[in-house]
Amino acid sequence: MSDPVTTVPAGWAVAAAGLLGLLTTAAAVFDGVLTARAAGARSSGLGTPVWEVARLLRQRRRSTVAADHLLWRIGGAGLLVMSLMIVTVVPLGRWTLFDLDVGVVWFNAMDVLAWAFVWLTGWGANSAHSLVGGYRFLAHGLAYELPLMFALVAPAVAASSLNVGTVAAAQDGLWFVVWMPVAFLAYCLGAVAIAVWGPFSPALGADIAGGVTAELSGVDRLLFTGGRYALLAAGAAFAVPMFLGGGAGPLLPGWAWVLLKTVAVLAVFVWLRRRLSVLRPDLFMEFGWVVLLPAVLVQDLVVAAIAVGKG
Repeated sequence: MSDPVTTVPAGWAVAAAGLLGLLTTAAAVFDGVLTARAAGARSSGLGTPVWEVARLLRQRRRSTVAADHLLWRIGGAGLLVMSLMIVTVVPLGRWTLFDLDVGVVWFNAMDVLAWAFVWLTGWGANSAHSLVGGYRFLAHGLAYELPLMFALVAPAVAASSLNVGTVAAAQDGLWFVVWMPVAFLAYCLGAVAIAVWGPFSPALGADIAGGVTAELSGVDRLLFTGGRYALLAAGAAFAVPMFLGGGAGPLLPGWAWVLLKTVAVLAVFVWLRRRLSVLRPDLFMEFGWVVLLPAVLVQDLVVAAIAVGKG
């Protein structure tokens, strides 16, 4: 059996934030490399995130007429805070910041905040383009949120616990992704959608002049963009204890396996950005309710039947 999860001192929160920062930077660098290759640029793209950060730090913050600056900036910085709150319940091997008995529910609570933060970014600017982008994100949210929540029910039922460490420990010998593929795919779709990434980026669409980010500039744009990368990293990290066995693996210590698995999932998330078509909110809403949600519910029933049979 896996070692029990140990709560670490609060000072480790700084280390967790630093680790999330490194994963966020890695995602941004990898995305820059892929962007450079897709554009046929001569440079490797490794320095693209650095130059972009420097440019945004130097850029003046713009504003719009009658903007609600408080709500606007809460929305812009909220995604970054939300990603930090998610990783607090992710076990790094046998260590975690907060070993909550309801860690799975905690993730769901944090992920719902994305609705508020992206919407506030669109609403607070007092701009038609930003507002349309906010509505597009809400439309996607109506399609992915319930499948995502029910996808996390499957591993919780199999482990008979809402504690993230207990869910990871219950996968000794067989990872949940092996016999819960539908739940895993639904979770990955939701994790990517929360970050307004890839096929779920109509809220940032060029056809509406940048959507929710249309009026963002300087530090505000940097925080929002960094928050998206951080959410990708947090979503990849949460997938590891829920579906990929947590720190289980040969030779290396548990924390190393958690990091390796997180980096692998994060790399796939970033890579898929240009491999999948953008999904129209109305069409994805139909798919989410007619296909994805029933499929996840069937997965939950299968898992529940197996769990009852074992009991």
